[in-house]
Amino acid sequence: MAYMSQEGYDKLVAQLKEMETIERPAASAAIAEARDKGDLSENSEYDAAKEHQAMLEMKINQLKAVIGDAKIIDTSKLKADTVQILSKVEMRNVKNNMKMAYTIVSETEANLKEGKISVQTPIAQGLLGKKVGDVAEIKIPHGTVQLEITNISFE
Repeated sequence: MAYMSQEGYDKLVAQLKEMETIERPAASAAIAEARDKGDLSENSEYDAAKEHQAMLEMKINQLKAVIGDAKIIDTSKLKADTVQILSKVEMRNVKNNMKMAYTIVSETEANLKEGKISVQTPIAQGLLGKKVGDVAEIKIPHGTVQLEITNISFE
């Protein structure tokens, strides 16, 4: 089961629709075009088009599985007293005083450029259950980092 926001769910549904209505017909057309070019045993364009179609079908099936297992969380019913999935966490690195903020989301919604980290990451795992004022000591690939939680909210 994948917990996610309504926004994340809607993005996945839109992505699936695009794959099924635009990309799938385009892949079929590419195969038909390559097939029309003659001998299939020596036609690398045909092989590439078939491989692309197989990859697309695999992605469509994976996306359908994620959407089917999705559990949408209503953030209006959540309390911002502890860090949990869909929490926006503002924190300060105790060592260098650097401030940062991340929203903890499901694997499928993670996007570091948008400040969304997966609940599976070491940082998110170290923050879960903590409260404002707590210092989370988190093991990362480069050692250990201490993050003081300064604010918890929901967007």
